[in-house]
Amino acid sequence: MTNKLTHFFEDREYLLLDENNREYLEKLNGIWQFSYQENRILIRIARDLETWDEGALAEYWEGEASENPGGKNEKEKYFKKLNQSWNRLKDNPKSYTDFHHEKIKHTAPGFLALKDERTILGDCPVASSKTRCCNLKTLDAVINCGFDCTYCSIQSFYHDDHILFHKNIKEKLQKLKLDPEKKYHIGTGQSSDSLMWGNKEGILEEVIEFARENPNVILELKTKSDNITDLLKLQVPPNVLATWSLNTQTVISSEERLTASLEQRLNAARKVADRGIPVGFHLHPMVWYEGWKAEYQEMIDRITAMFSPEEVVTISLGTLTFIKPVLKLLRKRPIKSKILQMPMDEAAGKWSYPLSIKQELFRTAYEAFKPWHESVYFYMCMEDPSLWKAVFGREYPSNENFEEDMLYTYHRKIKEIARRNA
Repeated sequence: MTNKLTHFFEDREYLLLDENNREYLEKLNGIWQFSYQENRILIRIARDLETWDEGALAEYWEGEASENPGGKNEKEKYFKKLNQSWNRLKDNPKSYTDFHHEKIKHTAPGFLALKDERTILGDCPVASSKTRCCNLKTLDAVINCGFDCTYCSIQSFYHDDHILFHKNIKEKLQKLKLDPEKKYHIGTGQSSDSLMWGNKEGILEEVIEFARENPNVILELKTKSDNITDLLKLQVPPNVLATWSLNTQTVISSEERLTASLEQRLNAARKVADRGIPVGFHLHPMVWYEGWKAEYQEMIDRITAMFSPEEVVTISLGTLTFIKPVLKLLRKRPIKSKILQMPMDEAAGKWSYPLSIKQELFRTAYEAFKPWHESVYFYMCMEDPSLWKAVFGREYPSNENFEEDMLYTYHRKIKEIARRNA
């Protein structure tokens, strides 16, 4: 066993490598005598190749290098070739055509009742003054999620398999101090999925009642599920907005494997809208891959065929954005995923696609919705302010202006829907 690799014997990324990659690294170390940092790079690239289902390290360490190392310049030459190959895989649209993802093995979560007095209402956990933000308030009625999407940031906040419910949620909701003269937009889908748990522990019933007692609140239930049975059993007040995060079936099958299919989500939204409940859609995260343009167009065509703009309050656009702790966690997960096979630029302290790719993604989607532009509120979630003018032809000078316009438009649209259903 090569001494240079002993530093990594307890390293999660190294241990996750398959046996062939570990043996090949040991072989290379016996010939090339890599430094600690060079081994770190090789392990990272090998792990990425495995996760992305793009082959083994041996396929990318070109030529006869493993047999005839030569001098320092020779080693640098082969590292350069390896990095070029790795970057080509990231910097071009990835292909899901031959992606052999496995079914995620997911232990059924346990449920724990929270009896403490932790805060139930807070600010969006990814809010930032450096991006254009709607200042959403979050109602953490349920904490942790069972869908386990490959890109999700929830896994960086909560680290076990337990789903946490507030045992005394009714009392906590009644204690919230809201200004009756102020309008609020409050979402329940930031620390968990809003509907996948149904009305377990009476959670859904209580948050619906909270909305009824506070007509100055727009309560948004955001989901990737089709679990609407309990929702449709309730008398839902007009200020409840049900929204679905949507993606192409390619992305759902590869990166959102435990969620409802695109067809199931759209059919669930249709049933909810048929009950007169306002609906909305979040195209978030949009993913850049081979065939993305045609598949997002097809998805948007289905939305506009199934719904009228009069019953849809909002459509948001957004894409993959990561903080460093999430990137580290994603790379340590023992699953196949191409989600990090993407070009990344620094974006307001996070990592995301370059602005040019974001602009192409968002403009393509927005233009596909052209007949709805005057009737539905479109916005971008947590994106660079410079994108607004380029995509929508409008912009906001501040987050406060964004929030004010969103609240005004939401309330007006919801009142219109309520009048039609009266």
